[in-house]
Amino acid sequence: MAKAKTVYTCQSCGAQWPKWMGQCNNCGEWNTLVEEIVVKSKQPVQAVPKSYSSPLRLEQITSGKQERIDTCNSELNRVLGGGLVPGSLILLGGEPGIGKSTLVLQVALALKDRKVLYISGEESLQQLKMRAKRLQQDSADCLFLSETSLESILAHMENEKPDLVIIDSIQTLTADGLESAPGSVGQIRECASAILKTAKPAHIPVILIGHITKDGNLAGPKVLEHIVDTVLQFEGDRNYLYRILRSVKNRFGSTSELGIYEMRQDGLRIVSNPSEMLMLQHNDGLSGTSIAASIEGMRSFMIEVQGLVSSAAYGTPQRSATGFDLRRLNMLLAVLEKRAGFKLMAKDVFLNIAGGLRVDDPAMDLAVMMSILSSNFDISVSKQSCFAGEVGLTGEIRPVNRIEQRITEAEKQGFSEIYISRYNKGVDFSRFKIQVNQVDRIEKMVRMVFSQQK
Repeated sequence: MAKAKTVYTCQSCGAQWPKWMGQCNNCGEWNTLVEEIVVKSKQPVQAVPKSYSSPLRLEQITSGKQERIDTCNSELNRVLGGGLVPGSLILLGGEPGIGKSTLVLQVALALKDRKVLYISGEESLQQLKMRAKRLQQDSADCLFLSETSLESILAHMENEKPDLVIIDSIQTLTADGLESAPGSVGQIRECASAILKTAKPAHIPVILIGHITKDGNLAGPKVLEHIVDTVLQFEGDRNYLYRILRSVKNRFGSTSELGIYEMRQDGLRIVSNPSEMLMLQHNDGLSGTSIAASIEGMRSFMIEVQGLVSSAAYGTPQRSATGFDLRRLNMLLAVLEKRAGFKLMAKDVFLNIAGGLRVDDPAMDLAVMMSILSSNFDISVSKQSCFAGEVGLTGEIRPVNRIEQRITEAEKQGFSEIYISRYNKGVDFSRFKIQVNQVDRIEKMVRMVFSQQK
């Protein structure tokens, strides 16, 4: 007979303990231990199963002709690497209200001549119809189901044989063989594994929507991210209209791609030219702003960087950065003081990346420094100038990758000059109509930029 045993599983890290504790001794989180009943079977394990497959050499494996499925969404196709791979599992995570359900519903309704099975464990069928009316879309090939039972969902997948399955969300599913609550570590692990075993042999792509914790990480065990083929992060500030779709893990494409959307009343709109969006509020004649030529994934766009420097009112200077690494901001301020002689350590410094974006491109360093110095001098930077360069600890301006693509984007957006590193070699800058200024030191850069504006 099978023997039942009670364990307490941490919802944050998945560690199991024989008794309840207020704090998990493995990850240090509080009030994350949940009681689960584990059934251990005493049946002997067979050394060789009755039906098994033989190992094959690489030349014996047939590749087959599995074309990617076009999602009719260019930004999602870009992030996925060209479309949906048959039999792949995609996990989409994001904060509540960011637009995850809206995105997948738009994809489901946009796919024509393909059967889509949309399973919702959080909304009723009437609520789904109201959402579809708001999006002003309809599809005769999309089937909707409000269900949380794992066994029922697997049966529908086998009977309907859809071309795409969407489950919203994985935390609401329950398996009959487990006594734990929905959303627990055991339930998520069991449901994801069962869906994987059903979808892979049938070559059915599955999109799973996942919740996130207060720290911004995907809720549930870490094994969930290992099981799926692709992990997408849908992020953005709810006070702004723009949303960013990032690829955190992708077995079939690059993890450096991103998609940009604009949230509207009738759903998410694809932003084809993000440079115009991110420079929309740039005003000429105001100090503290500069434009950076940035690259995320395979696309380049221009980003407005806003800086504010003021006298410290409370003795201890404040440092605040929105959309930029605060530690890197402190490093750049130290370089300005040590290498260029600007006394900024006794002043409050605030930095903001316009549009609510989070940028990690090292080429942002020059634009960050210029916006801070512009606010400090109260001298505006010409709106016809943009910057692309990394700043080292010795004050040198280091080269950045794909400089030709950055210059081309700056020229396309109508800029008259761009400041880059002197050490970018092997590029014929004469073929560009835009003026390319090559500088090797930050102090030379300051003289070149602000001597013309005084």
